[in-house]
Amino acid sequence: MFRLSAASGLGLGLGVLWFSVLVLIPLAAVVGAAAAGGWGAFFDTLTEQQTFNALKLTVFQAFGVTVVNAFVGTLVAWVLVRDDFVGKRLLDIVIDIPFALPTIVAGLVLLSLYGPDSPVGINIVNTREGIFLALLFVTLPFVVRTVQPVLLEMEAEAEEAAASLGASRFTTFRRIILPSLVPAITAGSSLGFARAISEFGSLVLISGNTPNQTEVASLKILKFLESDNQAGAAAVAVLLLLVAVVVIVALDVFSRRVARRA
Repeated sequence: MFRLSAASGLGLGLGVLWFSVLVLIPLAAVVGAAAAGGWGAFFDTLTEQQTFNALKLTVFQAFGVTVVNAFVGTLVAWVLVRDDFVGKRLLDIVIDIPFALPTIVAGLVLLSLYGPDSPVGINIVNTREGIFLALLFVTLPFVVRTVQPVLLEMEAEAEEAAASLGASRFTTFRRIILPSLVPAITAGSSLGFARAISEFGSLVLISGNTPNQTEVASLKILKFLESDNQAGAAAVAVLLLLVAVVVIVALDVFSRRVARRA
């Protein structure tokens, strides 16, 4: 039986305590608030038409953004690692801007470019396209930054061996490179999806928050809180948490299976 040393045990205990204070206890409090009015009220809140539509819009938009990021983020990471071109270092820096910007500033940037006074003549305020674009903006770096280190550490010998045996570039990518990248892609996609379904700041100015049309879950939570309905806000938050956990676990299981086969 493996036994922890005194120092390791202390470190583990402090880590669990810190995790509990920051994550477990607040989550338990939210679940308790959601169940305060009874589970009947919990389900009534989630099945109410406006709330259900806000949840559906949020989840579907987050799924769509995650799929786009999985492909585009991998492509951008590939270009940054495998190609040399003018402006490469600048692009590498710009990728992190959505991490650095406060999300409300991101919304203001998008509003300035794609709002009623758009210099390019495109107005996506109070549209689902605007929500999708805002979510793409704030989740852009996740897949890029998880795939990029894997590509940097990947040895070229296996690719050269496949090429010497007559494999095409596509076959080499599909059979050798992609299986190694799948865990990183799914990890970045999980983070991006969790960020997308919980996004608030960048959507305040863009979405318009029109019930049954462009109202997202995070803004619905704000409406519940403004009307002093903490149980309703907690119910929506708990459902978003469950959806995020299910997606993260599903992607993790998928990546492990692909890694085993590889």
